[in-house]
Amino acid sequence: MKGRGLKRRVLLQGGSIALMLGVHQIARGATILAVRVWPAADYTRVTIESDARLSSQQLVVGSPPRLAVDIEGIELSPELRELVGKIKPGDPYINGLRVGQNAPKVVRIVFDLKQAVVPQVFSLAPVAAYKHRLVLDLYPEQAVDPMEALIAERLRDAPRGGNSNNSSAAVAGAPPAPARPAPPAVDPLGDLMAQQAVRPGPPAPPPPVVTGSERPTGLPVPLTPPPPAVAAAPARPVAPPVAAGRGDATASRTDRIIIVALDPGHGGEDPGAIGPNGTREKDIVLQVAHRLRERINASSVNGSPMRAFLTRDADFFVPLGVRVQKARRVQADLFVSIHADAFTTPAARGASVFALSQSGASSSAARWLANKENDADKVGGVNVGNHEAQVQRALLDMSTTAQINDSLKLGGAMLGEIKGIGARLHKGQVEQAGFAVLKAPDIPSVLVETAFISNPEEEANLRRVDYQENLADALMRGIQRYFAQNPPLARSRQL
Repeated sequence: MKGRGLKRRVLLQGGSIALMLGVHQIARGATILAVRVWPAADYTRVTIESDARLSSQQLVVGSPPRLAVDIEGIELSPELRELVGKIKPGDPYINGLRVGQNAPKVVRIVFDLKQAVVPQVFSLAPVAAYKHRLVLDLYPEQAVDPMEALIAERLRDAPRGGNSNNSSAAVAGAPPAPARPAPPAVDPLGDLMAQQAVRPGPPAPPPPVVTGSERPTGLPVPLTPPPPAVAAAPARPVAPPVAAGRGDATASRTDRIIIVALDPGHGGEDPGAIGPNGTREKDIVLQVAHRLRERINASSVNGSPMRAFLTRDADFFVPLGVRVQKARRVQADLFVSIHADAFTTPAARGASVFALSQSGASSSAARWLANKENDADKVGGVNVGNHEAQVQRALLDMSTTAQINDSLKLGGAMLGEIKGIGARLHKGQVEQAGFAVLKAPDIPSVLVETAFISNPEEEANLRRVDYQENLADALMRGIQRYFAQNPPLARSRQL
């Protein structure tokens, strides 16, 4: 009886100690591990990574626009203070921020904004190298239109000759061809550009107000800020009249622009594959895409000028479905997704080209790679509810047999040109798998794995400028070969 009472006291003491430890852990709250800021024209993302899930509340205040975010259950830490220095002057949305201990166990971050935003605040579970993440995506009230971005880019490049050079200038080092005359008025995209070029631009925003004092850390952060600089919303161009299509073969050959959508994989929170020497896939593929864009913009197809559109032109994350939507919005004639493969062993090597498959992957390796690439949204971080997920699945399930057949032709032309520069091929034919990013129902689409970045030799090649230049030349020649055998349809673009 006495022994039983002693055992009961030991158990009670042990339970009390465990309860005390649990209370201590709850009181300690989450530990902030890192903060990151990804500014881009599409949106700015702020990520707060921690060892436990964070709870937050947010409040949007206008005139001047501000966003206050209260993060509960934490204390102000050096990592959170680092956010202040991570805001760059060129950020399209954030003018500056203040952070402080607003209340016990509540840290407030106040963003002084350059324009009104629609914030999306959500949490991500641990995945890949990341722990828990609290994500703040700041979108403009009026979403960036991909077609308007393409027009603005072409207008900006026009004084330098734009994309009117002959296709022979696509090869690096070749002299530029004589400039072509401006497209006639039957080009709707050209009409829209002309309208935007003559209309006055928005007034320049006032310079930001700089205060000479800093708020002591540890004090509550008020919502009343110094007046931030507010950027004026860009004027939207007026939709152009619909142009008539070509009536016969003698009509002008410049009644449309050939648009090639280039999709540099990964970006922002998603670095993609990482080589043994630390080379990140997202950086390499963006460099290759920029080089290929230069060649496309200096080329034409049977007299029709070409223009490249990048789904991302900087280091930020774009969800897979949005990449497809962007390409369709600009009515792209081709879609080329650029990647750098990785495998579990460094021995794997060689370039590959993939097209979509509706009936299963052409090999187990293709299936493995497609599954890995389709997980990009989990790593990059997407705020998708049930309804949005159904819409995405519907969009990505409309691919047609004709689109796949054209994609195989494009992939074959590219694969032959890649082999022509002496690059090793992982497979001698175009492979197929269920890549989500290739599921545009009306655009021939391929995914190019430029090399295995996990192979030390190929990683070194991918870092070399001359290799990137040769690769961009090969991809450009593949595009030209495809169009030579499959002329683009004579259609007018309705914006």
